[in-house]
Amino acid sequence: MCADTIQTPDYKDTLNLPVTDFPMRAGLPQREPAWLDRWERIGVYERLRENAEGRAPFTLHDGPPYANGHLHIGHALNKILKDMVVRSQQMMGRDARYIPGWDCHGLPIEWKIEEQYRAKGMDKDKVDVVDFRQECRKFAEGWIDIQRAEFKRLGITGCWDRPYLTMDFRAERIIAEEFQKFLMTGVLYQGSKPVMWSPVEQTALAEAEVEYHDKESFTVWVKFKVSGISSPQVGSQGDEPIGPMPTDLMDASVVIWTTTPWTMPSNKAVVYGEDISYGLYEVTATPEECWASVGEKFILADTRAEDVMTRARLELSMYTRVRDVSAEELSGLSLQHPLAGAPGSNGEWDAPRDFRAADFVTDEEGTGFVHCAPSHGMEEFELYRDLGMLEQVITYNVLEDGSFRPDLPFFGGTYILDRKGKEGNANKAVIDKLAEVGGLLARGKIRHSYPHSWRSKAPVIYRNTPQWFAAIDRPVGDGQDTYGTTIRERALRSIDELVTWTPKTGRNRLYSMIEARPDWVLSRQRAWGVPLTCFVKNGAQPTDPDYLLRNEEVNARILAAFEEEGADAWYKEGAKQRFLSGIVNPDDWIKVDDILDVWFDSGSTHAFVLRDRADGSGDGLADLYLEGTDQHRGWFHSSMLQACGTRGRAPYRGVLTHGFTLDEKGNKMSKSLGNTVAPEEVVKQYGADILRLWVAQADYTADLRIGPEILKGVADSYRRLRNTMRFMLGALAHFSEGDRVSPAEMPELERWVLHRLAELDHRVRKGYETYDFQGVFQQLFNFATVDLSAFYFDIRKDALYCDGDTPRRRAARTVLDLLFHRLTTWLAPVLVFTMEEVWLERFPGDQSSVHLTDIPATPADWLDEPLAAKWAQVRQARRVVTAALEVQRTDKVIGASLEAAPVVHVRNPEMLKALKSVDFADICITSDLVLTANPRPDEAFRLPEVETVGVVFEKAEGQKCQRCWKILPDVGQHRHPGTCKRCDAALS
Repeated sequence: MCADTIQTPDYKDTLNLPVTDFPMRAGLPQREPAWLDRWERIGVYERLRENAEGRAPFTLHDGPPYANGHLHIGHALNKILKDMVVRSQQMMGRDARYIPGWDCHGLPIEWKIEEQYRAKGMDKDKVDVVDFRQECRKFAEGWIDIQRAEFKRLGITGCWDRPYLTMDFRAERIIAEEFQKFLMTGVLYQGSKPVMWSPVEQTALAEAEVEYHDKESFTVWVKFKVSGISSPQVGSQGDEPIGPMPTDLMDASVVIWTTTPWTMPSNKAVVYGEDISYGLYEVTATPEECWASVGEKFILADTRAEDVMTRARLELSMYTRVRDVSAEELSGLSLQHPLAGAPGSNGEWDAPRDFRAADFVTDEEGTGFVHCAPSHGMEEFELYRDLGMLEQVITYNVLEDGSFRPDLPFFGGTYILDRKGKEGNANKAVIDKLAEVGGLLARGKIRHSYPHSWRSKAPVIYRNTPQWFAAIDRPVGDGQDTYGTTIRERALRSIDELVTWTPKTGRNRLYSMIEARPDWVLSRQRAWGVPLTCFVKNGAQPTDPDYLLRNEEVNARILAAFEEEGADAWYKEGAKQRFLSGIVNPDDWIKVDDILDVWFDSGSTHAFVLRDRADGSGDGLADLYLEGTDQHRGWFHSSMLQACGTRGRAPYRGVLTHGFTLDEKGNKMSKSLGNTVAPEEVVKQYGADILRLWVAQADYTADLRIGPEILKGVADSYRRLRNTMRFMLGALAHFSEGDRVSPAEMPELERWVLHRLAELDHRVRKGYETYDFQGVFQQLFNFATVDLSAFYFDIRKDALYCDGDTPRRRAARTVLDLLFHRLTTWLAPVLVFTMEEVWLERFPGDQSSVHLTDIPATPADWLDEPLAAKWAQVRQARRVVTAALEVQRTDKVIGASLEAAPVVHVRNPEMLKALKSVDFADICITSDLVLTANPRPDEAFRLPEVETVGVVFEKAEGQKCQRCWKILPDVGQHRHPGTCKRCDAALS
């Protein structure tokens, strides 16, 4: 047979091709539940606790979600962030504990039960309070089970079989015990002051329970006639009279402006600013349909006069400024209410209104005067409190349901809001009556930011009611004074001296809130929660020193009952006698039946989770609280106040806050707009790992956008990462310890990879320590896709597939093994399911799991900065070569880079030396390559960013090796037909 008819063998089966069952299609929605079942079966979380003995603990304390509905995307963001913190801390050598919990008390659950009662035609008030509370408990239990399953489906690890619940009997006991500390240390008091009140929910609300939305409100400009002048006046610089008051003010009216006309029946005063310039203005002409009359005089702030007159439909030509009105003159006036003497008013408003200066008055809007209803405004309340005049100015005109008391003239029985939180008939009734008696100058409407209950979404009002407060500026008599003697002092010092803030802006937000906040309203007029376990003396006043019963024996009885029966014990028949008999006379005391603000419940969780559980933090301090930015006014805030009142300092060392979730266009999500993204739907379509990767890729310190297109991009990033892992698995088939080589035996390219691993190990650990998940992922993604897939793997495919048992191939596989252990553990806190799949592909076994593995230590001596600098030059030159070959491929000159043997002109001597010290043809994946210092010809390909390199394309000479496909001159000259020297040796 002639030589040219000899058939070249098919060498495909002789290659070391990748071997792996790891699929490119992940199938996450179908496969993830099996891994969840597996983790539960082998007890991953419990085994981590057992194996972590002696490690430094790390405790992320879970802010309790509310047990009343399916999870939304904000829940998923929050819990995934927490899980990434816990898992990364664990894998870096800590004993990272995570005890999930739920907020179970309070109005949202109570509201749901009331809705059920209303649907059945039942009256809640006729249901036994203990039976009602049991209904609330059952409702919460049902949602806890649902939410637990939904959280676990996201891959969240934790102590799911023993979560904390604020309605557990022990939790209720400890919440009551924490409240009793407020009672015993003297910071608890009962006071009557304006609080934010929900007429719809008929309870007081704390700032944390309020959110601000735009609301259209009535606005009115009202005339208070001058009813008297004091004369002579006393000058401000001494006791000398400044003379009689001019009588032209007797005909004038002071004009006020308000956006709450319903507060006018409760008006007790008007205040002005001492530093504001005021003038007397007289009407000289009027248009039709105007509430002003020719000759009427108004006192107004000069900066507001034109606006007020315009509102009254008076043009500039229709009024004149008569003269200045000084602060001394104003101080001598007395005013009358616009409803004074109105027929049928029964003298309700006949008493003169107080008129004085106040610091909070400005001329930035309104009229320069402020009408005061101290029962419905905190600034006015504090003004008259400090003057010792509260008894003269407090009214009780507005009832719990937001209606006026029935006997209030003209307005009795009208409602500020209706049952659904919409505008009631009170404002219109007040405006109409003011117009009728000639007290109105102008009216209109304004759209402004207004407080709403974040539960009912209905507007709230300020209403003076007797409530229980924690005094935050009163010395706490507990001797824990390291951070200060008052709750406010302790909180502010804790913020600066104890807590690390991520991001740092969180510090400023909480500090400013606590610096300016009023006393904490602890009481709620509801039924489902932990009661204020205290008694008040029958017939005594709140200011009496013995008004509250402070008795340790009584407290102990209450706590023992709560431990056994829960807080229902407080509401059972005979509870007062049970707790007091034999200690004090029950007839002398009244049991308080208000419940605690649920923020006190959640603020107390540090006591029954961090402090009292065996798997808590030991010292009662959490390493981290992690919630959304709204919790500066919520859980971060209440936890700080509560712990500062009972422990003398903050309950946390670190606080991390994340933004809110928005749709792809940056809009707030709303069911009515149809732009919500439900975690359940994302998991069904893509799998939980895609949702987790979305969290890792985003900057959580700002608001995060999510939607179909964004998720497609995340899924693409996931596929690229999955491909990287699949390549490693295939190349590592049958790798054993006998194949391993030391770094000293490795080629430079492998030692460069080790250098990158050492760099990354430092950055990944630093990133995880500082909760910079976006930074960690970006580093790892770029490394996997650019350094590995597009560079190292691309170069080493040839050696891995075609070399025999060479040192180069063993070194490459050793590096791949080192890469495998680091990439899987670095990425495991983010891609919990995928990295488990990758791990089990190599290390199957009933008890095997990547999540039982720590991030391996990376030797510092892998770092080699000179080598890295050299290979930076090599990669720079390679970019020019590959770009030049891509032009030839696009032009159909070549089909693959192995058909090329380019001439590379290098002007930089240092770079040329570096390129000559390596197999640059191998690195550029060409069959041959010539390096030269000769000047590059004009036709040479170049890149603007690499001016020192030019490439002239040449085709490779020789024949194509039928095994490795390189085109080489020696092909066909060896024992095995159609092979090059390297492949012939491999086959031999």
